[in-house]
Amino acid sequence: MSRLVFRSGSLVLGLMAAASAHGDEWGTLKGRFVLGGDLAAAAALTVDKDVEICGKHKLLSEEVVVGGDKAVANVVVFVRDKKVKVKPELEAATKTAKPVLDNANCRFEPHVLFVQTGQELEIKNSDTVGHNSNIATVKNAPSNILIPAGGKVTAKFTAEEAVPAQVTCNIHPWMKGWLVVRDNPYAAVSKADGSFEIADLPAGELELQFWHEKAGYLGEMSIGGKKETVKKGRMKRKIKAGDNDLGEVVLDAGLFK
Repeated sequence: MSRLVFRSGSLVLGLMAAASAHGDEWGTLKGRFVLGGDLAAAAALTVDKDVEICGKHKLLSEEVVVGGDKAVANVVVFVRDKKVKVKPELEAATKTAKPVLDNANCRFEPHVLFVQTGQELEIKNSDTVGHNSNIATVKNAPSNILIPAGGKVTAKFTAEEAVPAQVTCNIHPWMKGWLVVRDNPYAAVSKADGSFEIADLPAGELELQFWHEKAGYLGEMSIGGKKETVKKGRMKRKIKAGDNDLGEVVLDAGLFK
């Protein structure tokens, strides 16, 4: 009798472990990117079109944005796993979400935007001059949409892009942004304070990928004081239920020169 009880208990524990491995528990990954070293200040952009409108904004290059406490903005982190399980509530929410890319103050806002396949992307123009949004996708058909002042258009992507797609404006050649197009909702772009957060990740081992427009796929970083060298920005990480804080992720200034 005791053997049967023991085996039943083992079976229950085994089922619980299997359920956990398949993503019945969820975790949040967060961290903060900071610069290790120094870089020259961002250069002023040459504004030579619609100067009376665009020239007043004193535009600076956003290729590398470093803020207070050496925070690095616009670093992309996403989950590479093709068949990652998505939390049902998150999957439902992302289907109806409508990310927005704005042509504002003669620049793209945000500079780097995450879009999931199937979502309706709104591209609008908050300026008083016309813009076009030239999206250089590879897996999806590229598009070049003219948007009049105050206008807006929509776009959808059916396939994920292996690398972020550049967005430019042919009318105003200094304008540049990026779209991160992925099949699952697990991606983030670091904010002005360097922080990022990806919520509702399935517990278990996941493969992450790190990218920045100037450095490309990040091959080196320091996490918790320990140097990590990874191939093509790919890193496997064990995600536990609850909070998973990488702390400060230090990126050497040499990556951005």
